Amino acid sequence: MYDKLLVAVDHSNVTRRVLGAARDLASLSGGEVWVLHLREREVMPRAGLVETESTDEAKAQVDAAVYQLTSAGIKAHGVVRSTIYGYAAREIIEEAENLGADVIIMGSRGRSDLAGLVLGSTAHKVIHLADRPVLVVR
Repeated sequence: MYDKLLVAVDHSNVTRRVLGAARDLASLSGGEVWVLHLREREVMPRAGLVETESTDEAKAQVDAAVYQLTSAGIKAHGVVRSTIYGYAAREIIEEAENLGADVIIMGSRGRSDLAGLVLGSTAHKVIHLADRPVLVVR
């Protein structure tokens, strides 16, 4: 069913449920999971690109997610990439294409419709850009 699953994680509370969904789906299909975390950087006038988290923080989160999945008997890999704030959806789509992922699994922070409209939602953008199934966990 799904041989390759791309799981996009961040530091939100929904990440635990996203990993649980990925674990369950991978167990049913016998698939491999790639855990992707994007380090978003903001462009600030005069300061250039400002990082919102360190490489070590990002790697620690991905390593913990991979460990959680492998402990459950799932073959899992970790990927940390950097991107500019606002481009996360495009990076997720690009990673899915590069991996040949059969499905993208990610969380939604559950912003209100107004906040999602004004701020944009990464999950919403991924759904519209993806050419493969997207599972959004709340």
